[in-house]
Amino acid sequence: MDLKRTYSWAVATLIFLPFLASANVEINNAPSRPKNIVIMIGDGMGPAYTSAYRYFRDNADTEEIEQTVFDRLLVGMASTYPAKESGYVTDSAASATALATGVKSYNGAISVDINKRPLTTIMQMAKAKGMSIGVAVTSQVNHATPAAFLTHNENRRHYDEIAASYLHTQADVILGGGQKYFSAALLEQFKNKGYQNIDNLSQLDNITQGKVLGLFAQVQLPWAIDDNNIDTLSRLTQKSLDLLSQNDNGFVLLVEGSLIDWAGHNNDIVAAMAEMHSFANAMEVVEQYVRQHPDTLLVATADHNTGGLSIGANGHYRWDTELLKKITESPARISSAALTDENWQSAISQSLGLTLTTSEQQQLSQARAKGDEALQSALNTLIDTRSHTGWTTGGHTAGDVQVFAIGPAADLFKGSQDNTNIAEKVMSLLPK
Repeated sequence: MDLKRTYSWAVATLIFLPFLASANVEINNAPSRPKNIVIMIGDGMGPAYTSAYRYFRDNADTEEIEQTVFDRLLVGMASTYPAKESGYVTDSAASATALATGVKSYNGAISVDINKRPLTTIMQMAKAKGMSIGVAVTSQVNHATPAAFLTHNENRRHYDEIAASYLHTQADVILGGGQKYFSAALLEQFKNKGYQNIDNLSQLDNITQGKVLGLFAQVQLPWAIDDNNIDTLSRLTQKSLDLLSQNDNGFVLLVEGSLIDWAGHNNDIVAAMAEMHSFANAMEVVEQYVRQHPDTLLVATADHNTGGLSIGANGHYRWDTELLKKITESPARISSAALTDENWQSAISQSLGLTLTTSEQQQLSQARAKGDEALQSALNTLIDTRSHTGWTTGGHTAGDVQVFAIGPAADLFKGSQDNTNIAEKVMSLLPK
């Protein structure tokens, strides 16, 4: 035996013994099965997003690159492919169906199988066992991911049908956007079922118990970078925890950072990093809740990767986060303002914190003449070029995604798995 190695191991053990002891105390105090389960989904959040976020948040004044919540809680990876007839690249509906039911289905399916038959969801199982259930998202509440956890439909685009079906889900908390899909008559039906209907974030403080349907935007919530209500997703998450935890039988909560995906589709690195920060903050809210309530399990993942984000592009061995940090509003907002501003070039230069070259001015001018969508795209391209950000697509990719966990039975989610396995493991942890 190598005596030097043995000695080194012994010294290391002595040094870390107090830490190991305290860790064992914490583990022994935690139950083997969770009473409460929080499922968090960063929509479109492929591994490059969490790496980019780490560098984006790095304090340039320190030698180290600081860890984020994603680094702390990383436990494994998951494949995301849909049912065979849809190939290898999933959409949010098929992936959410897999995560909610443990069954592969076709792209567009809302918790129905390939023959369009309803599948039992985690939320349905939890409700049948007397637990409370809820969703808090930044998209419309009847979008693909929350819909797959709460209801069933053969087509994710049937937004009105999905909204109406929520009357029969027995969900205790529904928070997000989507006013457009809930008519006055439908809201009255929710009220008759005991729901408190609110449409302004300021009203959240007045909700202290009971069921709530909170719709805070016509469709999706504002981009996080443009949102005057700081950390809206964290606020929705905390309120959901407060309300659902009043049930002695426990709860299952779904939290989605929906707009990470939307930023990825737009190849918008500025909005993407702000949405990542919003989701990271919400994860930290739940992480803190788990530490204070050791009977709670957090499992987080992505439904798929969006955009094929590349940290570095065009042969340059660098990624300029300082440029990105200077931009304090979304390219969408910058573009919208530029369309009606005579001094738009100066305004864009100021918003981006840089001096436009003659070539950039010409490109933006040509795009502006084509309208808002073209100008937004040109702004994103300019920012990508300057920051050395790359994208491979405006759609999804089939790469594996990360899995994060903390709390009782978190070890179940370690290693390589399929997204259906995540659902199966969560279902196995529900009360018998």
